[in-house]
Amino acid sequence: MNEQNSQAGAGQIQKSADQLINHPIIRNLGQLFSAAGFELYLVGGSVRDALLGRSQEDFDFATSASPEQTLSVIRGFADDIWQVGMAFGTIGLAKAQCKIEITTFRQEIYTADSRNPEVSFAPTIESDLSRRDFTINAMAIKLPEGGFIDLFNGLADLAAGRLATPAGPEQSFTDDPLRMLRALRFEAQLNMKPAPEVVEAIVAFGPRLEIISKERVRDELSKLLVSDGPGPAIMTMVETGLAAHVIPELIELGRLRDPAHRHKDVLKHTLTVMANVPPELELRLAALFHDIGKPKTITSDAGEIHFFHHEVVGAKIAGRRLKELRYPVKTIAEVKGLIAAHMRFHTYRLGWTDKAVRKYVREIGPERLPALSTLVRADCTTQNQFLAAKFGRLIDELDSRIAALEAEEESAKIRPALDGDEIMAYLKIGPGPTVGKVLSMLLEARLDGKVKTKPEAYELTRQWAKENLD
Repeated sequence: MNEQNSQAGAGQIQKSADQLINHPIIRNLGQLFSAAGFELYLVGGSVRDALLGRSQEDFDFATSASPEQTLSVIRGFADDIWQVGMAFGTIGLAKAQCKIEITTFRQEIYTADSRNPEVSFAPTIESDLSRRDFTINAMAIKLPEGGFIDLFNGLADLAAGRLATPAGPEQSFTDDPLRMLRALRFEAQLNMKPAPEVVEAIVAFGPRLEIISKERVRDELSKLLVSDGPGPAIMTMVETGLAAHVIPELIELGRLRDPAHRHKDVLKHTLTVMANVPPELELRLAALFHDIGKPKTITSDAGEIHFFHHEVVGAKIAGRRLKELRYPVKTIAEVKGLIAAHMRFHTYRLGWTDKAVRKYVREIGPERLPALSTLVRADCTTQNQFLAAKFGRLIDELDSRIAALEAEEESAKIRPALDGDEIMAYLKIGPGPTVGKVLSMLLEARLDGKVKTKPEAYELTRQWAKENLD
């Protein structure tokens, strides 16, 4: 770095530090801990995000005070206090609109077969920073005076868009294997690339991710997926083999070539679809898994490649994998529903009657239709602008027809004009398959627009009974 750039960098550091230490909550906390005789530092993502100019309302601090001493200092200052992380040295508090965590200097280490870290308190801020995950998170600002601490060239790595570790990555990933997945999350969130030695360590230490609880893996994956740029990080996950310990099917997907998308393999197509949907977790998960069934369903007929029912197989794979990752039942159901239905639209070009549109709405569910429409649009990744425009017009047309039919008769709520009791009373029969047949017949007639009133339903039931029961 030349002298001019060095001076500019120093100026930016000082500006960011001044903004942070002049924040009233940060300033008051610094003064409280200093008056009590304890060191307090703003650390980790709080410093990193300030240097990146990212807005923040949550702050992380490290202190020489024990958790019990921290509680003593903040009583009377905090609006609310929570102690759920106290065993790990962390006290949480709320002040105004800010959420704050204050952690005693510490280090975390996973033993060979541990699923949870062993935490020990460290004597100094230097030892605390040395065991942090990445150099960009190992910078600190001392409070209340504002001295900037960067022992591991985190600022240079931040400027270069490089993810490196304070210690060797082998040691870092041995201490906490989840850091391998966190590296990919930062790649997605911050548009940074893991350093070559970090990539090599992920390849070598990937199997250690198996000792991490599925819930923690799930949380990192979710943060990655709803970031601005998840595609490159997912590709890194596959290329390093880490996917084998998160979503193994992605590796097989990366080996598959789809003749219908000659300009990309199926994995790259998947990542494009994921980039085309909004950063909402259920949509991103559905996009990630929407073609996951293709490797299991590939067939060849007279030289043509097919993936018949890959959406059905894919929905089952997604359900199983998301259950293993401890996703909520509601999330799993929504993702499976989107995947299973995402090919339905492709028969629309053959011509759907109003009855077919009503049935589509009824079976998909009105609450899922907007997300499904978004996924179907995103799934069109052809580079042929004419075909893409035609596809878009067809989706627009279907959306318009659905809206018109919904406004006219709320098609998702359509029921037969008669219920089971009324059918049994009219036909003088008891419960049985005949009642179900009549209900189905009346529902079809309702969807076709042939029957809207009870008298019409009774007349149709009479005709049906004459033809089928006499």
